[in-house]
Amino acid sequence: MSTISYLAKPSGVCCLEGNIHSGSPRGSFADIADVETYISQPAEGKANGNILLYFPDVWGMFPNGLLIMDAFADAGYLVLGIDYFRGDPVFMHRKHKDDKETDPNFDYEAWKKKHTAFANEAVPKWIEAAKAEYGTPKSKFACVGYCFGAPYVCDALAGKICSAGAFAHPAFLKEHHFRSLKKPLFLSCAEVDHTFDTEDRNKAVDIMREGGKKYHVQLFQEVAHGFALRGNMEDKYERWCKETSLKGIIDWFDLWLGM
Repeated sequence: MSTISYLAKPSGVCCLEGNIHSGSPRGSFADIADVETYISQPAEGKANGNILLYFPDVWGMFPNGLLIMDAFADAGYLVLGIDYFRGDPVFMHRKHKDDKETDPNFDYEAWKKKHTAFANEAVPKWIEAAKAEYGTPKSKFACVGYCFGAPYVCDALAGKICSAGAFAHPAFLKEHHFRSLKKPLFLSCAEVDHTFDTEDRNKAVDIMREGGKKYHVQLFQEVAHGFALRGNMEDKYERWCKETSLKGIIDWFDLWLGM
């Protein structure tokens, strides 16, 4: 798979590393546009009336992702998370980058190609169905994506439904994703990230600045790709980075959806 034209490269071996976080997800699953979707509701009396669309990383509907969606719900958002891997996340094949026992014949490149093709076709239909089923005349939409989910955030921000978006440690992004933005984008980034390195991150910022886009870049020193979703919560600094990323995204959404 060629990566020459990418600013944020396709998911690599760094995406196979991570820590499973503790906690009990409280949401439920339902189908939206024939795709299984995790739904997390705000607590009674806490809803802000707005809806957050969640695009997962290659680990899909794993505990960390479900807990992050619950955290967004705690902030008042009705959260809808699409499982475009259809029950086939990468951890079913690789528990870590050196795992050759879980699925010895696993072809990571073929896996990415298959699920990217499905997601590219399914996500636009899913967004429209989510709006029709859960939207109200007063509700506004935001979107967030981690790694694999980043291009779907940018695509949504090039359309009319979402008022703001955010991603953390992105993958699969090309120049047009930044040039086509029509709504504000929050970028939560790791300093140690071969997928979205300093040169390409700066180029993305230049594109957004020259195009007059609304954006904010949050950059965390020393942490690596995956920190906002799969960081080590036993490490106080990594925990702080993960929680600060989450808070920054929530504040961003509160700002733009509150206007």
